[in-house]
Amino acid sequence: MELIAALCDGLALDPRPYQRLAERTGLTEAEVIARIQAMRDDGVIRRFGVVVRHHDLGYRCNAMVVWDIPDDVVSGIGQRLGALDEVTLCYRRPRRLPDWPYNLFTMIHGRERAEGEAIIARLAEREGLNAYPHEILFSLKRFKQCGARYGG
Repeated sequence: MELIAALCDGLALDPRPYQRLAERTGLTEAEVIARIQAMRDDGVIRRFGVVVRHHDLGYRCNAMVVWDIPDDVVSGIGQRLGALDEVTLCYRRPRRLPDWPYNLFTMIHGRERAEGEAIIARLAEREGLNAYPHEILFSLKRFKQCGARYGG
């Protein structure tokens, strides 16, 4: 099996995930690590990421909080929010005026909706964000998440 195809299936939750990958590809663990590093160095692989199935871990509340933050402070606020344990994603996007004034997006998870709302309220108060317009968009349906797929 080709290494890229094997990587698309993800790494095993194992103390030696690269050894498990080596067994699947007919390579040694050292070869797997060296090839992945070479692909990273060459820009073929830009990053490794984790896909967490929050619902399977008992988190039933997924809320995207969208904020309308002034452009001159949004980077600093985004950096601050992105570093918080309560925030699992934080990114900036352009506004789409006149209908969509929001430029900062933060994902919050809670075990239940009330917990998610409480987390957001504490975060907004603690970080001084209540002065900025925002909306809470709760997930209504789950879709399968997976990493990138390459090849046939």
